[in-house]
Amino acid sequence: MKKLIAMTLLLGGSTLLCAQKTVKIPAVYKPVKSEMYKKGWIDFNKNGVKDVYEDPNASLDARIEDLLSQMTLEEKTCQMVTLYGYKRVLKDDLPTPEWKQMLWKDGIGAIDEHLNGFQQWGLPPSDNPYVWPASRHAWALNEVQRFFIEETRLGIPVDFTNEGIRGIESYRATNFPTQLGLGHTWNRELIRQVGLITGREARILGYTNVYAPILDVGRDQRWGRYEEVYGESPYLVAELGIEMVRGMQHNHQVAATGKHFVAYSNNKGAREGMARVDPQMSPREVEMIHVYPFKRVIKEAGLLGVMSSYNDYDGVPIQGSYYWLTTRLRGEMGFRGYVVSDSDAVEYLYTKHSTAKDMKEAVRQSVEAGLNVRCTFRSPDSYVLPLRELVKEGGLSEEVINDRVRDILRVKFLIGLFDAPYQTDLAGADREVEKAENESLALQASRESLVLLKNENNVLPLDINNVKKIAVCGPNADEEGYALTHYGPLAVEVTTVLEGIRQKSEGKAEVLYTKGCDLVDANWPESELIDYPMTDNEQAEIDKAVENARQADVAVVVLGGGQRTCGENKSRSSLDLPGRQLKLLQAVQATGKPVVLVLINGRPLSINWADKFVPAILEAWYPGSKGGTAVADVLFGDYNPGGKLTVTFPKSVGQIPFNFPCKPSSQIDGGKNPGLDGNMSRVNGALYSFGYGLSYTTFEYSGIEISPKVITPNQKATVRCKVTNTGKRAGDEVVQLYVRDILSSVTTYEKNLAGFERIHLQPGETKEVVFTLDRKQLELLDKHMEWVVEPGDFSIMVGASSEDIRLSGKLTVEDPNAPMQAQAKPDAPVTASTNPESVMNVLDKKMNTVWEGNKGDYITFALENGSKVDGVSIAFSRGNGLPAEFEIQLSSGGGQFLTVYSGTVSEYGKLISYTFKGTTASDLRIVLNDDRVGVAEIVYEVR
Repeated sequence: MKKLIAMTLLLGGSTLLCAQKTVKIPAVYKPVKSEMYKKGWIDFNKNGVKDVYEDPNASLDARIEDLLSQMTLEEKTCQMVTLYGYKRVLKDDLPTPEWKQMLWKDGIGAIDEHLNGFQQWGLPPSDNPYVWPASRHAWALNEVQRFFIEETRLGIPVDFTNEGIRGIESYRATNFPTQLGLGHTWNRELIRQVGLITGREARILGYTNVYAPILDVGRDQRWGRYEEVYGESPYLVAELGIEMVRGMQHNHQVAATGKHFVAYSNNKGAREGMARVDPQMSPREVEMIHVYPFKRVIKEAGLLGVMSSYNDYDGVPIQGSYYWLTTRLRGEMGFRGYVVSDSDAVEYLYTKHSTAKDMKEAVRQSVEAGLNVRCTFRSPDSYVLPLRELVKEGGLSEEVINDRVRDILRVKFLIGLFDAPYQTDLAGADREVEKAENESLALQASRESLVLLKNENNVLPLDINNVKKIAVCGPNADEEGYALTHYGPLAVEVTTVLEGIRQKSEGKAEVLYTKGCDLVDANWPESELIDYPMTDNEQAEIDKAVENARQADVAVVVLGGGQRTCGENKSRSSLDLPGRQLKLLQAVQATGKPVVLVLINGRPLSINWADKFVPAILEAWYPGSKGGTAVADVLFGDYNPGGKLTVTFPKSVGQIPFNFPCKPSSQIDGGKNPGLDGNMSRVNGALYSFGYGLSYTTFEYSGIEISPKVITPNQKATVRCKVTNTGKRAGDEVVQLYVRDILSSVTTYEKNLAGFERIHLQPGETKEVVFTLDRKQLELLDKHMEWVVEPGDFSIMVGASSEDIRLSGKLTVEDPNAPMQAQAKPDAPVTASTNPESVMNVLDKKMNTVWEGNKGDYITFALENGSKVDGVSIAFSRGNGLPAEFEIQLSSGGGQFLTVYSGTVSEYGKLISYTFKGTTASDLRIVLNDDRVGVAEIVYEVR
């Protein structure tokens, strides 16, 4: 690939252009039939009259209805299908005379991926002369567009669709980190700029509709497409999705098509391929996690396209569901664009789901459900001909067809296809695509996506003045394929991590490199289940890496995943480092030299050994074509990493499902004491939690203010706090706001992300961060499945991660219709079996106020989820001064309390500490074993 790119650059693209045809590309494109193109309008139907649909000054609805009234059934049904582009279904790069006899002589709804360079999975980019340079590519798409405008009866322009989740999929274009990496920037403005560049480059290349962003929410880290999600929080996915769409659809430069609608990303066991069915979710989880981003992006950003997903939900395929594609999508969410099917989603109704007996029935079900355009790698005839038969036989109403076509035409009018159907500035395409400003933003995105997971003893950043030799190894050290996968630019220059390190070290330090091991081994993935012995060649290559490390001052080991282990249809059965990667890391670590682990991967990995023994770990995800530069900038301190995790790292695949947000106590179980005498039966907790990430500097949080502190359900509240850089380096901090409904009619999530801001601070600098809370951050789905904000108290938490909460407060929501109704939400989690009116005396810090009980009575404290208690201080009182017996009990759930301490009180009126072997607990209880014993104060700490 590098040789191909180098030659292309050297010859100005001539290596591609000499292959077939030579056409001189003008600076400005002008169509042939000049008589059609009037001043200010185009005579699409060639009748010499400005019809309403041809009039740019007519209303949108009037133009749609005028055009629709002139269309035949053949022309309408042709608008309802995609023709896949060159070498996918379409055999030709440019129009031929035969096109006048093909189905699309009556028009076509969309042409997908035409001349974008992608051929098939695993094949190199196309060598067709029209894929590059940009001006030549734009000219070719104009020529295809010209056929539909000049050679069809009504001249309806085609919608050129294409992929674009990390930059527009083209032979060359600005190459960004994949969407998971972009999510880890937590930077709304950056994501909007990524969308703006993606849409602008798409349009100037000739594309008018981009299949992005992905609005799926990550739930199962084994899933192959985890690399394509922004993260696990529906709020974060919605916030970034809104910005991406606003950028892409700026001035209607393109339509954005969000995918995959709906409930797509949580299949049983993360299985893919034909098994993309049977999501394991309750209706409430579907709504709160998976529907939520689509609803907000449609309403707040005006999303113009939605891709319907393969899967069913609760036995009903989405593709055939009127409820999902019409009642919910159009009726409730107000979607006004067009729905395109994911590949073979229509066909799956009969080949996989078996809810349709044949293709014709699948077509009927899909169209009646709300599908506008069928898109898959099949001839458009296979869809259009059954569709026409259905209408002629009375199996489908033509009025339904009219409704579907209205939506398609609406999008085409909105994105200007009837007013400016050609990309005329061909020379501008060469100037725009990959221009310096775009590349600079791509590097910024790569840097901001990096997450520092560990930095023991400040191993990083490396001091280039004190490092004379650097050993670099690992299958991803000199790998560039992660930046050149499908759904983005295909043949750009890629700076690998090795190249980035060499560039930083030039003239200052020697870089020793060997691969160390392959990404996977010969027996993978079975080697995840069976420990096959190392081959001589494998051992020899690891030995080379060890020898380099022994000679060096520091070793950088670049591991993770790639196209073999992650991506569409590549779910895993393990989250461990694949192949011999762990053995390589262990061998290098055993040299005693400082080791830095760099991970390049598309999903969280269970790197438990590395977390325990490797001093520095940097997570890079798939950091785009500028990834090697960005990683080197972080390693040598030219950039201070500030990314935070938008996903959870489980310690083991056996913990799945393990994600954010989660229900109370759902991710903690059993004891916390390991070993022969312990009570632990399973590994608990995340390896790295949602929102986690380190920096080369430190930050202090202070001064939380909530105003007003009492609101009604439709009012807004402001949360303010101050953040100070208390270190010696400038750096970024992602300030995170979390909310929890303390008492609710249904079980809610333990924490909901409700706001975030990425801020940059100089050493010693303080900034005020302001969040606004409204009903979208406070509402829940009640037992009637209605979205409501329930009156009561909400815990407001601000922190550096979901587990590192620095500030907290309380917001109260009052019902304006029942202002005098008391809310049963206690300020302290303590109850008593008797005399409940005086139980708060044990927390008032006064020795002269007590709660009193008799034998068998008790006080119970509800603990935060996953708390570990190993000691309690109690001040007892007793009028007669006689010794009294008591017990301390803990419960780990289920109502069963176990005694962890039994004792006798002989000294009263002072706090006395009682310690015991701690464990995870949900409740702490003090039980009296004598009569007329009082408790003045209780103090305990949880860990």
